[in-house]
Amino acid sequence: MEAHWQGLIDAFDDQLRLAARSEHTRLAYRRDLTRLAELLADTPPASVDGPQIQRALGLLRRQELSPRTLARMLSTWRSLYDWMLRRDWVAANPCAGLRAPRAGKRLPKVLSVDSAMQLLDSAPEDEHDIRDQAIFELMYSSGLRLSETVALNISDIDLSEALIKVHGKGNRERILPVGKQAVAALRRWLPLRQPADGEEALFLSRRGTRISSRQLARRLDSWALRSGSEQHVHPHMLRHSFASHMLQSSGDLRAVQELLGHANLATTQIYTSLDFQHLAKVYDGAHPRARKKARDEE
Repeated sequence: MEAHWQGLIDAFDDQLRLAARSEHTRLAYRRDLTRLAELLADTPPASVDGPQIQRALGLLRRQELSPRTLARMLSTWRSLYDWMLRRDWVAANPCAGLRAPRAGKRLPKVLSVDSAMQLLDSAPEDEHDIRDQAIFELMYSSGLRLSETVALNISDIDLSEALIKVHGKGNRERILPVGKQAVAALRRWLPLRQPADGEEALFLSRRGTRISSRQLARRLDSWALRSGSEQHVHPHMLRHSFASHMLQSSGDLRAVQELLGHANLATTQIYTSLDFQHLAKVYDGAHPRARKKARDEE
């Protein structure tokens, strides 16, 4: 690495250290800046322009680095030049206006309807299982986030009307319907609920205090294994499955958006991709022309 690049990276690292950035963060920045220095070793840092940064990204892309990694590197490079710009060491940031290749949207993992039924229909073995079944039924029934579930208080549930009040992101409140299976599971749990003094949480730990997110996730993982699930089931998968199954059945994107508490419809639209995947599998397995290749191979 040329000395002018090495000195600059060292100075920037000193600035990060003074800003109390973690050692892990500083090492990550140094790695990304060292890669840039290797690619542009013949060019002094202050002379680098936008096309050179773009070519550097292209070279890295041909090395099959992921879009996510390239985006992180570009962000690091931009931070370096922003810092240089504030010190009048450069006239402009050569990374300004550049974008790394977009990462493909990662579709959420969902349970099939049959897998969801298998998971939720497992028979409880003790009072803690009864609580767990009530939690999982409710999360799937109403599409709750993990944080929303553990935050529920006993006053938030109205079993006579089969409704629940949920406090979502941005402190937005929504009233949601509760399915009959979830209502039945909650009716089994409530007589067993033994709260510690002053505890209002709907779902309790063994100590009678509010169950934690980590405890809930561990219980779901254990429950899934016991039910014979072939998938690792995490709490948000129940919410994803709720959204996907509702959309497949109703086709009403706006209604699903309201139920999920999404502020932006675009967030909900990712489930249309899952719905299309389901339809594509049905098509591939049923349409005579889609199955042509399989018949030719017989």
